[in-house]
Amino acid sequence: MTTIGILGTGRMGVRLAEMFARAGQQVILGSRDPNRSAVIVSGLGQTTLSSGSYQDAADADIVLPAIFLRDGMLETLEPLRNQLDGKVYVDISNPFNDTYTDFILPWDTSGAEQIQHRFPKTRVVGAFKNVWWEVFDEPTFGDTVSDVFVVSDDESAKAASIQVAENTPFRYIDAGRLKNARTIERMTLLSGELGQRYGFFPRMNYKLLGETWTPGQRDRVASLISVSSTLS
Repeated sequence: MTTIGILGTGRMGVRLAEMFARAGQQVILGSRDPNRSAVIVSGLGQTTLSSGSYQDAADADIVLPAIFLRDGMLETLEPLRNQLDGKVYVDISNPFNDTYTDFILPWDTSGAEQIQHRFPKTRVVGAFKNVWWEVFDEPTFGDTVSDVFVVSDDESAKAASIQVAENTPFRYIDAGRLKNARTIERMTLLSGELGQRYGFFPRMNYKLLGETWTPGQRDRVASLISVSSTLS
């Protein structure tokens, strides 16, 4: 079975660890202080969830650091470089400033791209960037399942990340190349502002909506285009 190592015991790390464990995945919740991780794991009571250090979590098949760039994530991960080589690295972070009102990175890059640049041998996948922490406590909105946008330049790593999340309460959207993390990260900045304006922060998320045309509808549109071309 694929193991997932989550580094960080903040509000995102703990929620993701519990979500994946509830979905039946083997999860290691790693902390700078393994005793803190052990207390949290004991309280969650999930049989497939275990505790450990950052090093323990980095030994997993898929590694998911839940640490902010602004808090020295890259420097924290540097001693684990050899363990991260060749691993699927799921980047959930957004490059927020201390007040969550803006990003510490310019428009022409993203947190995911910065990680890939720093650790070129890892297989970086961006996911959960559009999901605020409180959504994990109650993932559905009425009958609506919300989306997680997944990006990577490594198609097999992207597929592995989506597969391991199969039984979790979200719909996973293949959102293309890693560069698209620039847009998705900014979408989170926008949703945060809108959520505060309309009074539902931090419980809000995105849903990609679209229509599936029946063959009959496609034929009718094609016919109308043909008539239009004939008349013009």
